[in-house]
Amino acid sequence: MTSPELNFALECRDVSVNYGDVTALAGVSVAFAPRLIHAVVGQNGAGKTTFARVAAGIVRPDAGAIEIDGRSVPTGSVHQARAAGVELVHQSFALPPSFTVAEAMEYGSDRPGRIFTRRGLEARWARHLQGLSVRVRLGDRIRDLPVEVQQGVEIARALVTEAKVLILDEPTAVLAPAGIETLFERLRRLRENGVTIILILHKIREVLAVADTVTVLRGGRLVEGPLPASRTDGRRLAASIIGSGGGEVAELSGGDRAALVGAADQPATAAPQRMEPAAPVLELADVSTRADAEGPALDHVALTVGRGEIVGIAGVEGNGQRTLVRALADLTALTSGRIALAGTDVTRTPLSERRAGGLRIIPFERNSEGLSLSSALWENWSVPRLLAAGALSLIDPAALRKGCRGTLEQWDVRFSSTAQYARSLSGGNAQKLILAREVDAEASLIIAAQPTRGLDVGATAFVWRSLREARARGCGVLLISSDLDELFDISDRILVMLSGRIAGTFRPPYHLAEIGAAMTGAGR
Repeated sequence: MTSPELNFALECRDVSVNYGDVTALAGVSVAFAPRLIHAVVGQNGAGKTTFARVAAGIVRPDAGAIEIDGRSVPTGSVHQARAAGVELVHQSFALPPSFTVAEAMEYGSDRPGRIFTRRGLEARWARHLQGLSVRVRLGDRIRDLPVEVQQGVEIARALVTEAKVLILDEPTAVLAPAGIETLFERLRRLRENGVTIILILHKIREVLAVADTVTVLRGGRLVEGPLPASRTDGRRLAASIIGSGGGEVAELSGGDRAALVGAADQPATAAPQRMEPAAPVLELADVSTRADAEGPALDHVALTVGRGEIVGIAGVEGNGQRTLVRALADLTALTSGRIALAGTDVTRTPLSERRAGGLRIIPFERNSEGLSLSSALWENWSVPRLLAAGALSLIDPAALRKGCRGTLEQWDVRFSSTAQYARSLSGGNAQKLILAREVDAEASLIIAAQPTRGLDVGATAFVWRSLREARARGCGVLLISSDLDELFDISDRILVMLSGRIAGTFRPPYHLAEIGAAMTGAGR
């Protein structure tokens, strides 16, 4: 894909990284041709993010070498990697949220000791942002920008140094469908301008839509690639990612496989056949709140979730989804309306009582809201049980560790000891730990907020199967997701949120244009 006289944009030679007994990368040798978009894919824990951090100088490998444009670059130095032309845009945005756009662009620049005026800063960076098609007011605060604009600013900041190699770690995880296409168009323009782009991705549909080549990592090893994307398809790629015949993918329904591997041109349009739901396990009647730290106010929201029903919540992020979950978790007070759980009014009851009534929550952010990363696995798993037991109850750590081990094994969490810290788990295993804790026999209503965000094909399939099994047991599920493929495939109904209101209710067969119009307000 590149002529012999050209150097590779980025080449890794026999790179290995170990964290104690865990091998993150094992002798990886791979070379990426210049001026192309390369996708690096694999399951959680496959080594993708470690690879990106080694290339960007954040992680020093235990063995191996890195070359940029044919020149050896010292490993373990962000400064040296950046000087060689490598920039990494992290999945979690790094620019200070309280800074203005102009201040964020100047942040960390090579002009120390200078005195700036606000007008001067804005003038300095306006042309750079315009050249990258990032439409934004330079005086706006980073925290006030839509997520896709924040990402555009992050990319623009990374390109200040005229990077030759731009690495993006899970760039689509925070974007709605329209934002993903905007990102892809921006990356294609960068490719045309000579930038080599390496994308760490999970969704095969996205890989096939944007990448020129695909590289697959599995268990820290290179198993395929760089392979021209035109010479593969979704099913082959899924099997390569999963290994052993793609067992997780093979268990899925046809619609699920289409959504995961891109086998269809459009998302699935009908949920599986099922019985009509019984009486509501959740009922919100005319619920309003004040604006919350996590999002806009809820505005007279009315919805129900029946026993044995999965109700999906679609919408561009920042339209009240987080406020909805916080209201259900008693973290945001209602200004009007009523919440009922299994027929019992819980409007003014604390979360502990709501949990006793069967409410379970899979939160938006597994690493900050769902887990204590500096605590042991058994401690994370035990928290609800300790809260339910009460302050004066005796604690039996040995019994809790035993219970935790049995549950984690049942949920196929890959771990070595219940005493290991939660931060040591891959994203997929961390999510399985939360599922093992929340999806128990007493659950009557599960709030699942972005449960597959950042997960690979196999882990996504596991989460979907777990939610379906909960539904089959008669549990109600409220699924909040920015992934329309996911919502179309497993939801019995879909509600669209816009500016804190329910903007539309849809039943299968779902139509992408109708739901997309409701998400943007174009259908009004």
